[in-house]
Amino acid sequence: MSRRDDLRRNALATLQEFEVLMIDGHFDYGNGYHGRTYLNPHCLFRRPSLIWRLAQDLIDVLPERVANETEVVAGPVMGGALLAHTMAGLLDGRRNLNHPPSSFAPLSLEPTGALSLRPFYRQVVAGKRVLLTDDIRNTGKTFERAKTILEAAGASVIATAEIYDRLEAIVDTGVPNFALAEYRATDNYPVGHCPMCKAGTAVTTF
Repeated sequence: MSRRDDLRRNALATLQEFEVLMIDGHFDYGNGYHGRTYLNPHCLFRRPSLIWRLAQDLIDVLPERVANETEVVAGPVMGGALLAHTMAGLLDGRRNLNHPPSSFAPLSLEPTGALSLRPFYRQVVAGKRVLLTDDIRNTGKTFERAKTILEAAGASVIATAEIYDRLEAIVDTGVPNFALAEYRATDNYPVGHCPMCKAGTAVTTF
């Protein structure tokens, strides 16, 4: 077993140990799909030391080229942005002091549910190589929307990365994707065809 395989195995065990990975609920993923499996970002990010450890391991999973070339780490609020902020700092901790520091750029969530990039952060990403992160990849649509927004601002997205991949992406962003932990969950339903909704099961809240 390679070191990367060992990191992935340990990360999945950690997510379950701290009840971050929830596998028996009715979750609204906010992207038009429902399912029974969810990575609870609230449980994850209330433990700063845990997200620090997972972010460190996620950097270890990245190819050296991606880690070295990243100038900005971006991510959608809330989970993706917190992970991006942590990874930007950790990347700097691994680099020579003469290396330009990494920047951070969060994508905001509008009241309509759409992602956006504030004018200040458009300046931050313009002309830069960006690593796009999120806490979880479901269908990949959030990455797709975020990448489009970043590229419209002049960024070059070189890769996407997440803590947990459901292995059910239905879109291809055109760049490599790297996950720390993987867990295949087959129950991924369009909102209009969700059997839990039809059965009257309340959406899980926390």
